[in-house]
Amino acid sequence: MFAHNRTVSVHPAAASPAEELPPQDATLLSSEAPSPDPHDLTAPPRASRPRRTRVSAAWLGVCFAAIALVVLIVFMLQNTRSVEISFLWLHGNVPLALALLTAGVGVAVVAIGFGEARIGQLRRAARRQQ
Repeated sequence: MFAHNRTVSVHPAAASPAEELPPQDATLLSSEAPSPDPHDLTAPPRASRPRRTRVSAAWLGVCFAAIALVVLIVFMLQNTRSVEISFLWLHGNVPLALALLTAGVGVAVVAIGFGEARIGQLRRAARRQQ
């Protein structure tokens, strides 16, 4: 941090380099590195966090999907009693978990359909503006 205009001569018979240096410079050779000054603009920047990538996002998605799958399996194993289902002209008995899972998948399919329709509208509007 401080520039010294002193020259230090090194003699081959010197016992250690710390003995040759003035006392304020001898601390730089110790095993403890001086703590960086947070206000020093010449200090090298700290190691920053790695940036997020598509692979890291995909890995996070896979982890969440695996956890959701485990929760779903536990739910299905705990709800095995049979319930009566009537839909339009169809009647039958199915396990409660299967009925709820089927309903959830049906809602997801409808939501995906509406999302695709909206994406199509936005793409057509973007093409018209070009």
